[in-house]
Amino acid sequence: MSIHFGTPQSLPQNYAILSRFANANSHSDEETETPDLLGAEENSCDTTDSDTVDFNEHSNRRTNFPSPYICPAQPAMNIVPNNQNIYSHSNAAETTPLLAPLMPRIEESVDKSDALEDISTTKMFWEELRILSKYTLPVFITQVFEYSLILASVISIGHISTSALAAATLGSMTASVSGYSIVQGFASTLDTVLPGAWTSDQPRLVGLWTQRMFVVTSATLIPILTIWFNAEAILLLLRQEPEVAHLAGLYMRWASLGLPAYAFNNIIRRYFQSQGLFAVPTRIILVIAPINAFLNYLLVWGPNSIRLGFIGAPIATAISFNLVSITSVAYGVFFVKRTAWHPISKRSFTNLGVLVQLGLSGVGQTASEWWSWELVGLAASQLGPVSLATQSVLLNSASCTFQAPFALSVAASVRVGNLLGEKNARRAGVSANTSILVAIAIAAVWSTLFLSFRRSWGYLFNDDPEVVNLVSSILPLVALFQVFDGTSAVTGGIFRARGKQFTGALLNLSAYYVLGIPLGIWLAFSRNMRLSGLWLGLTVALVYSSAWGIYLCLKTDWQREVKKVMDRLATERKRRDADEERRTR
Repeated sequence: MSIHFGTPQSLPQNYAILSRFANANSHSDEETETPDLLGAEENSCDTTDSDTVDFNEHSNRRTNFPSPYICPAQPAMNIVPNNQNIYSHSNAAETTPLLAPLMPRIEESVDKSDALEDISTTKMFWEELRILSKYTLPVFITQVFEYSLILASVISIGHISTSALAAATLGSMTASVSGYSIVQGFASTLDTVLPGAWTSDQPRLVGLWTQRMFVVTSATLIPILTIWFNAEAILLLLRQEPEVAHLAGLYMRWASLGLPAYAFNNIIRRYFQSQGLFAVPTRIILVIAPINAFLNYLLVWGPNSIRLGFIGAPIATAISFNLVSITSVAYGVFFVKRTAWHPISKRSFTNLGVLVQLGLSGVGQTASEWWSWELVGLAASQLGPVSLATQSVLLNSASCTFQAPFALSVAASVRVGNLLGEKNARRAGVSANTSILVAIAIAAVWSTLFLSFRRSWGYLFNDDPEVVNLVSSILPLVALFQVFDGTSAVTGGIFRARGKQFTGALLNLSAYYVLGIPLGIWLAFSRNMRLSGLWLGLTVALVYSSAWGIYLCLKTDWQREVKKVMDRLATERKRRDADEERRTR
C-alpha cells in the first residue's frame, strides 16, 4: 500500500532493513541455484518462484500468481567471506525457511524456548508484540524520512496558492504514473539478481548486473522524459484547466532534473544492500532529508535574491535526489571494498533482455496499485482546483499515517514467514493475529488525531479557507479510513509470508477497480457528492479488502502452511540434488 501513496520506497528495501537482525548462516542452499534464465555462467539467483509454481515435474499447473522471480534478501550481520559459500549442502536444514519473496532469516531467543516449555497464548502475544515492534521501528523511520522529500515540496507549494497546490499535486501524480513507478518496477529486478550474486563464488557479478541495470534504466528514461517535457499538452488533452495544466507541466519539467538521480538511487541502494550494507541508504537519507526541507524553504520562501517561488519546490527536490546520488557514490568509493565492483566492459551491455523481461514484470506488480490511487487523483482534478488541492492535503496526510502500518506489514511478513520455516505453526498464528491487533491500535491513534484537529488540519498545507473547510468536512471519513487501510496493509504482509500473492492481488484489484473506484466516481459525479464521494468509494474498497483479508488470516490452517513449506523445501532439495548429479556425469 505504500505504492499507492507515491512513497519513493520499495518493499524489498524494507526487508533489507529488517535483515540487520539476521544471522549470516541462516539461508538455505536452495536459494542460490543457477537459473536457466540468467545463464549458467552467472550464478546470481534462482528465478524459479517457489511460492507461485507447482514443482511437480509431471504438471505444468501454476498454483499461484507468477510474481517477478524474486529471491530472498541477504543478512546484514556477520558477513561471510566472499570465497565461502554459506549455502553449502551441509548447511541445509528442514527448518530453513523458503517462503514468500524476500524472506530474510531472523532468529529470536523466544523461538528456541517454545520446544522446552508450554507457553500460554497471552505470554506469546506479548513476546510477539515486542518482536514486531523491534522489526517495525527501523522500517518506519526510513519510510518517514524518505517520504519527507516529497512532502516538503507539497507543503512549501501549498502556501503559495490553491492553484499552485493543485498544479503540484497534478504534476506529482502524473510523474508518479509515467515515471517513478516505472523506474521502481525496473529497479526491483536487482532484488532478484544481486543477492545471489554476492553470495556466489563470483561476487563481482553484483557490479556487472548493476551496470547493466544502469543501461536498461537509461534507455527507459528517454520516453519518460519525452512525456514529462510534453506534459502540459497531454494534460490539456485530458481536459485539465489551462492554468493548472501549465503549472503542472512546468513542475514536471523542473522535476525532470532529478529523475536520472532518482533512478540511480533506486539502483545504487540495491548495490549496497546486496552486500549487507543495509544501514548506508538510511544514513544518507537522514542527512539529506533536513537539507531538502531547508532547500524547499529557501527556494520557495527565501530572500528575494534566491527565491524562485513555485518552481523552487521541484528544483529543491531534484537537488536533494542528486545529493543522495553524489553521497552514495562518495560512500561507495571511499568506504566500501571493491569486492563487488566489476570493471566496465562490453559485458555491461550484454544480457540486457533478461533485465527487461524481469523489469516489465516488476512494473506490472509495483505500478498496478499505485496507478489506481493516481486514477482517483485524476478524477478529483475534474472537480476543480479546490477539490484537487483538498485531495492533495488528504492524500498526503493519509500517506504519512500509512507509514506505520506499512512498516508493521513488512515486519509481520518477515516474522510469520520465518516462523513457518521453523515449523512453529502456533507462534506463526499468534504473530499474525498480534500484527492485526497492533494495526487496529495504530489506526485508533491516527483516527483520534484527525478527529481532534480536523478543523485546523488543513492549515498545515494551505491557507485557503475553502480548502481548509473542505478538508475538515472529509477528515472524519479519513479517520474511519485509517482502520481499514492499516489492517488491509498488514493482512497483505501475512499473505506474502504465506506465498499468497495472488490472493492479495485479487483482493486489491477487485477492491479498487471493480468496487471502490467505480463507486467513488458514481457518487462524486452522478450523485453530486464530489470529493466526499471519491473518498467514500475508497473507504468501501478498503472495508471490503480488509474484511476479507482478516477473515482469511483468521481462518488459516497454520499447520497446513508449515507442511506446504516443508513440501516445497523437499521438492527444491530433490531438484538441486538431481542438477548436481547431472553436472557430475
